[in-house]
Amino acid sequence: MNRPRTVVLAVIASTFFVGFGGGVVFPILPNLGAVLGITPFVVGLILSANRFTRIVANAPAGALIDRFGTRTPFVAGLFVEGVATLGYVVAIRSAAPEAWFLASRVLWGLGSAFVFATAYTIAADVSDGGSRGTNMGVVRGGITLGFPAGLVLGGVVSDSYGVVAAFVVAAGFAMLASVIAYRTIPETHVSEVQSSVKPWHVDRSLPAVTVGLVNFGLFFAYLGALFATLVLFLEARSLTVLGYGPQGTSGLLMAVTVLSASVFMLGGGKLSDLRGSRVPILIAFLVVSFGGFVALALADSIPVLIGACVLIGAGQGGTSGPLMALLADLTPEDRMGRATATNNVLGDVGGGLGPMVSLPLIETVGFEPVYAACAVIPLLAGVLLLGGVYAKTGAVNPRTDQISRDARG
Repeated sequence: MNRPRTVVLAVIASTFFVGFGGGVVFPILPNLGAVLGITPFVVGLILSANRFTRIVANAPAGALIDRFGTRTPFVAGLFVEGVATLGYVVAIRSAAPEAWFLASRVLWGLGSAFVFATAYTIAADVSDGGSRGTNMGVVRGGITLGFPAGLVLGGVVSDSYGVVAAFVVAAGFAMLASVIAYRTIPETHVSEVQSSVKPWHVDRSLPAVTVGLVNFGLFFAYLGALFATLVLFLEARSLTVLGYGPQGTSGLLMAVTVLSASVFMLGGGKLSDLRGSRVPILIAFLVVSFGGFVALALADSIPVLIGACVLIGAGQGGTSGPLMALLADLTPEDRMGRATATNNVLGDVGGGLGPMVSLPLIETVGFEPVYAACAVIPLLAGVLLLGGVYAKTGAVNPRTDQISRDARG
């Protein structure tokens, strides 16, 4: 029998390796678009297609997981992502590269919907109240770190050995991820009595909606205010690092943000386990996120901007583990797949809407008002979180062991 720690490590390894395919196109496709005859608009559509697909696919994925279990959807999702990455190789040599790239990104989004929903559900299934925060944090870290690793892979390998080599290497790692999962991941989620679950049913319970809306706000500000506008902010303020231009400097600063988020993903979940409660840790990191966006609004030098990126990354990462653990604490086991999907849907909607709202607003009112408005979002998320937890449990800071027992019978 697989031990919980072994299962969690296998999930981390699988999601990390498959994540290469998510990031590998970003340093390659924008520069390759003109050569292949792909317009900038279509390049943007290709890069975003996986997220738009996931918005549609998250809910069916979660429902099917609750009906059929986690093992098969997890392995199948990883394999689909591997096939999608191989599609990039075909696209390079195709007479219609934009169609192949777009189809591959749509396929990637479909596979990732199953991978994300199953990864969190598996972590919840093999955890208890004393380890759930830690396990959710490290699984989230594995999912998150695969993307920047793909960015590095795409840039370094394509420069040294060519674009096709970068895509082939990424596809190889993705296929390796599905092999690891097939060999090591047991079934964790099917009970003896399975209720009928329709794929279009989403979890509309108070915990799922509350956690999902918090996730919506965080991704709206994180992707919309920081990642989507940072290069424009650097160019407007003439801020550089190590002689790099706005693009190179923004890449370095985003790497700092992701690294900070990854460190605090592990720490936030572990702290919530040690305290035996999630809410104080969540509120603390939401305040850290608020401070980061305030610093971003006031940034007039690289040191201040680095500090803002560290704080925003810490706030984003530090909430991830405790937030998913809180959702698992408050959700019956047979609904965890759908609850995770609800959270993913709202997070993807927030991440998709953020750039669409922030970029036009910055042209109209400037950077500072937009960043200041985004600083308020974590505070509003904290109020929403407290209200939802109180309405569900009757306390603003319930103990983990108590709410977990109540939710899981």
